[in-house]
Amino acid sequence: MGTPELLKVINNDNVRPLLLTGGTVISMNPMLGDWERADILIGGPTIVGVGPGLLTAAEDDGMIIIDCAGCLVLPSRADFTDAGITGTGITGTLTPGNRADIAVIRIADPEGAPDGPAIARGGHLDVLLHDGRVTVWDGRPASDPQPVSEAAPPETSAADHSYLGLWVDENDFVRQRLLPNGRYDEARGDRPSAYQGRYWINGTRIDYLDDLGFWAYGEFRDGELHHAGYRFTRH
Repeated sequence: MGTPELLKVINNDNVRPLLLTGGTVISMNPMLGDWERADILIGGPTIVGVGPGLLTAAEDDGMIIIDCAGCLVLPSRADFTDAGITGTGITGTLTPGNRADIAVIRIADPEGAPDGPAIARGGHLDVLLHDGRVTVWDGRPASDPQPVSEAAPPETSAADHSYLGLWVDENDFVRQRLLPNGRYDEARGDRPSAYQGRYWINGTRIDYLDDLGFWAYGEFRDGELHHAGYRFTRH
């Protein structure tokens, strides 16, 4: 995305326009449309221009260039439930004249990210602009660009938890055992160990990371475990 040196240039220059270039731009304005590769020009707190070709004026206008290749660029305040967006000047779209509230989201994992499912693998929000000011850079608050350790899901000590043991659904089809080593083993019908993986309990919520790679969750309510449409009781 960019270097800490580029962020310093952006933070210390209130005159030169910013150009987000080369990303897949989702304008959320049907009159403008979307582009697989396009640019967004920002002047102060305002979107000045949107679309392909703006990069050609970068040198002439002294733009500060932010390379957004491999990213989605979309309004950070978009209302995806509003099907009636028309014309210009509507908030929540990348329309010239609107506030520059923009999210740049990397489509693929950054280089060096772990393969497969992993706890605290980090997010894909690379850059966030509010009123044209960079508030998130390289996935971290712009005010503190140093790498920070990602927190794993909150968890309790499985070995001492009151929810340990065998949980069986009302038809005796799914049988899920929460083990004290922080793993679960789920049988289904005549298939022993149909699913296995890790779990974390936080209050009355349980999060699962299956060895096949998918995440799921459940809730403990009134002595039952509610998970994926099933209701389990402990045996």
